[in-house]
Amino acid sequence: MSPRVALLSLLFAALVSCTPSDDRSLIETSRRVFGPLPDQRLASDTPELVKLGEHLYHSNELSVNRTQSCNTCHPVATAGVDRLPTSKGALGTPGRRNTPTVFNASMHLAQFWDGRAATLEEQAAGPIVNPIEMAMPNAEAVAERLRTSPAIDRELFRKAFPGDAQPLTLDHASKAIAAFERTLRTEDRFDEFMKGDANALTAQEKDGLRRFMALGCTSCHNGPLVGARIYQRIGIVNEWPNPEDRGRYEVTKKPADDQVFKVPALRNVANTAPYFHDGSVDQLDTAVQRMAWHQLGKELSAEDRDAVVAFLHALTDKGVAAK
Repeated sequence: MSPRVALLSLLFAALVSCTPSDDRSLIETSRRVFGPLPDQRLASDTPELVKLGEHLYHSNELSVNRTQSCNTCHPVATAGVDRLPTSKGALGTPGRRNTPTVFNASMHLAQFWDGRAATLEEQAAGPIVNPIEMAMPNAEAVAERLRTSPAIDRELFRKAFPGDAQPLTLDHASKAIAAFERTLRTEDRFDEFMKGDANALTAQEKDGLRRFMALGCTSCHNGPLVGARIYQRIGIVNEWPNPEDRGRYEVTKKPADDQVFKVPALRNVANTAPYFHDGSVDQLDTAVQRMAWHQLGKELSAEDRDAVVAFLHALTDKGVAAK
């Protein structure tokens, strides 16, 4: 048993013995297992760079036929997801995997379900030249569009990259988009609870938090994002019913990575349905039951399920419209 797993096991054992009124113990345990969200912005994210990134994020000019922007599949107003099982690209071709939220994205272990992009900047550039997403043919075509389109504010580029003689590039566009995306950070009542406000969660949500930890969900869903720190095989105990997508294996070609995906972050999870890499589940309570069965080999009671779902609702961003 690894030291981290051993520590978590001790924490879970202590948690189960807590009385429902022991809020202080629950707050302290939550701080150790999760911890509040940090600020994900960088010192290099100047106001000018962020403003350019916001402009480009909402611009259809970065898609081949000027029909889509980043915001099409990752609408900021609806938690950074379009709430479809899979999204269609600019040419109408559906993607293979469910669209993840861009909120808190830079704090993830890596980007995309299979972790093929190491940084947010790399992720921002990927869909623009992906043939089934925004479908621009190459980086030079993007640069030409940036240089010639009347819908692109080139003055924003000059202000964001004042020392660069050639600021109109895909690389600069992706840096700006990433800077804007780092402003997309959730704020929820769970952080308030971990900062010491015992009344920030309801009694049922606190009960769900205890059960979430005691059941073993935190073996994968831990840290400030409540996930997104490790890769894990989907269907550890009971096989996943849709084995066609081989996940991270497609990136690494390692047999051990077959059907391995980045563990999703659960911040704002109540607003980001449908769930899983294949977008196969619409309801959060069903997703919780499926995870318990496939990953932990447990059939949850209705009481366990409802309490855990209540806790997950406490992770809802206060600034995003509810589903």
